[in-house]
Amino acid sequence: MLDHVSLGVGNLEKSRAFYDAALKPLGCRRVYDLDMLSGYGASADKPAFWIAGPEALELNAVPSAGSHVAFAAESRAAVDAFHAAALAAGGRDNGKPGLRPEYHESYYGAFVLDPDGHHIEAVCHRPE
Repeated sequence: MLDHVSLGVGNLEKSRAFYDAALKPLGCRRVYDLDMLSGYGASADKPAFWIAGPEALELNAVPSAGSHVAFAAESRAAVDAFHAAALAAGGRDNGKPGLRPEYHESYYGAFVLDPDGHHIEAVCHRPE
């Protein structure tokens, strides 16, 4: 259904450093750069997640703390690694890794707030 998602960030370099570290355990990396935005993906030909700095006026790139983006993880260990990497890169804990049975019995997720307060999640839907 979705092709890509973009978030406005207040400091592009700080956010690049955060997402470079936080998304690495999920198999995502920065694959596209311009002065005002960066794209992340699992392959170089298809960035699916974008961050845009305040310079990207045509994108109306303004941080919004109410945003929530969930990234798919291949395993629960990858969710754990995402959470640890995100915290080490300056993110704030918003929900330690663990099962969330209120969503479904195999929902294993972790939640952090990025440098701009965006709600960022990694989730694995597979049973142990």
